[in-house]
Amino acid sequence: MAKSQVTFNKIEKEKKRLKKREEKQKKKEARKALAKENPQGIQFAYVDFNGNLTDTPPDPNMKVKVDAESIELGIPKKEDRGEEEPTAKEGKVSFFDHSKGFGFILDSINQEKYFVHVSGLLDEIQENDKVTYELERGQKGMNAVRVKKI
Repeated sequence: MAKSQVTFNKIEKEKKRLKKREEKQKKKEARKALAKENPQGIQFAYVDFNGNLTDTPPDPNMKVKVDAESIELGIPKKEDRGEEEPTAKEGKVSFFDHSKGFGFILDSINQEKYFVHVSGLLDEIQENDKVTYELERGQKGMNAVRVKKI
């Protein structure tokens, strides 16, 4: 009984293989027929409004005039981008653990706490020290950096 089962599976696999071969041959013949109809392929390829290739030319009413002088090459300088230099903020050290090398600074204006790492210190700080600092975005939020004692 097992012998006939194995033979049946082999026959089914062979049928599937032949079917795939026939489908592949049909696709090949269809491509050849298409190539005979248009032997040179697409003469021109256009890019439509959405960025897709097409064989029809674009609508001239959709054309946008671009002034070549308005195109900026490269990255604009910092002062051109309108960014300000970071301003120093004032706050108080609410917690600092020297053994672990981190702490928190409480902003004197908005009362928010900012993380500070020992690598961002310019002076040695203790709890309750008044400090000036700048903010930089870190992995988990804003961090106090360039921290100086007042």
